[in-house]
Amino acid sequence: MGVKLEKIVKTYYDKLAEGKIMARKCKECGAVEWPPLLGCNTCGSPEMEWIEISGKATLVQFVMPSPITRKPEMDFIKPYALGVVDLPEGPSVNVMVRGIDRKNKDIVREQMPVACHATIVEKEDYHTVIFDLDVVPEGKKRERKPKTE
Repeated sequence: MGVKLEKIVKTYYDKLAEGKIMARKCKECGAVEWPPLLGCNTCGSPEMEWIEISGKATLVQFVMPSPITRKPEMDFIKPYALGVVDLPEGPSVNVMVRGIDRKNKDIVREQMPVACHATIVEKEDYHTVIFDLDVVPEGKKRERKPKTE
């Protein structure tokens, strides 16, 4: 017996498999919820409708994963950071952002806010959304001092 998903969750993942990133928009106040929720976090209304979001975003904050927060199952998308992106449709969300590593993190911080976009990735028949920087800056290579004896 497989896992039975709630209808909203199933619809969301089915659409990801089709290449579409869906959100829910409140019919009362117009707030957009992504990932989709049963009701509106802004006004509490249960009256929601499906909309497809653009996938465009702006990275406004990030932290590098530490050994405690690193997720080995996500190594296939390395390098990545844990970030906050603003979506033009409205919400700010916590996401994984690919393209940031220890070498370029300072450059990315200096350039923020930074444009990025959603990418649907698949791993073992599971689809999820991560965000990629639109331009990946190259990090400064540390200069090694010659050993003196």
